[in-house]
Amino acid sequence: MEDPWIKTINITQIPVPIRSWNAMIKPSQLDQMRVAPLLSFLIFTLLTPLAAAAATVISVGDGDTIRVDESGKKITIRVACIDAPEMAQSPYGQKAREALQDLLPIGSTVTLKVQTKDRYGRTVVEVFTQNGANAGLTLVQQGHAFAYRQYLKQCDTWVYLDREKLAERYRLGVWRSARGIERPWDWRATRRGGESKPKQRAERPVNLTIINGAASPRPGRRWYCRTVGSWEHAQQLLREGHTYLDGDSDGEACEALR
Repeated sequence: MEDPWIKTINITQIPVPIRSWNAMIKPSQLDQMRVAPLLSFLIFTLLTPLAAAAATVISVGDGDTIRVDESGKKITIRVACIDAPEMAQSPYGQKAREALQDLLPIGSTVTLKVQTKDRYGRTVVEVFTQNGANAGLTLVQQGHAFAYRQYLKQCDTWVYLDREKLAERYRLGVWRSARGIERPWDWRATRRGGESKPKQRAERPVNLTIINGAASPRPGRRWYCRTVGSWEHAQQLLREGHTYLDGDSDGEACEALR
């Protein structure tokens, strides 16, 4: 029996103006509803890594430097977040270069996630192989490079440190000795006279000429990497004593020309 005090009402039969729903929401709530999608978009944009670009490998300079062709533009790339042994740190520098050549063969397509530019004008980038592997991270895991602690903030810090620990545990590459070889950044600093940053060219130690196996430079023209013309010429000038062309004191002049 139907209760006389209760009557069923079909709400769909009651016309409700659309504006009445807005009237039920406070102005402050409406503002929040309008702003929320914009905030979500901004947060997504800030947290998303810089856009990746495709490029073709044209040369491998050492264990953390390559040259690529991106849409017809030649770019010198410094692999981000790692520091490979210098070529003069034999045999580890050469092994690091060979490992990077295996990962990034000349002519292969790579994906670049740009981070910044370094003081030598090189573009600092996380480089990914054709199958999606992070080249720098792979070198660290193989023991061919160190996690570059000074510049890890823009990468996944703990992943790099974890891979480095694995290489150390299994005594791979640079970790074959108990504590690993001399770190590349320390090696460079030692050859700069213990300074953490390069000295002014006029103040460079005289014994750099001996380290590079060169004689005193002949008087006359002072060269610059942008005017040298070729990597081979730069190395010849370095052997002749123009040590100022070796900006990072790694035994190789004008790396960007490679």
